[in-house]
Amino acid sequence: MSRVFSKGYFDANTPEMRLEMKRSLNAIRWKDAETGTPTPGYPMPDEPSDKVPEFLNDYIEFYKTPRGFHERSVSNHVWTATTLLSFMNFPLLAYANEIEVPTLMIAGEKAHSRYMSEDAYKLIGTEKKELLIVPNARHTDFYDNQAGVIPFDKLEAFFIENLQ
Repeated sequence: MSRVFSKGYFDANTPEMRLEMKRSLNAIRWKDAETGTPTPGYPMPDEPSDKVPEFLNDYIEFYKTPRGFHERSVSNHVWTATTLLSFMNFPLLAYANEIEVPTLMIAGEKAHSRYMSEDAYKLIGTEKKELLIVPNARHTDFYDNQAGVIPFDKLEAFFIENLQ
């Protein structure tokens, strides 16, 4: 999430776009400090639509249904509008090269986040690492295994081999 909020999906944001977003969010933060009331975050739509990216519809199908709904979840305005600032300024993978333990990363072939897993995999420092791309799986398919794609056998084998 830190990468998406900082650079946009597929790193599409320019430095100018990032600066403008920070200025906008800082203006909101200043207003929040003056009024003492945080501005709510931007809500996730309640229904899927052909007007939004497919991955957002995946999130809607999970978080706005009994599969993943919770009254205090981020899909229900729990975040403030300025929550993004902390993610934007948190380089999550800055020290990934220091990871020395065996690492298994799993991503879906059709996951909007796949490229992030592939890039993170390259940064991990250990030689004993594996990236498993699960055929036909989307990002949210791993949340509750409704699609039956979680590779439990692979997870078990990895843990048996590497946890001592």
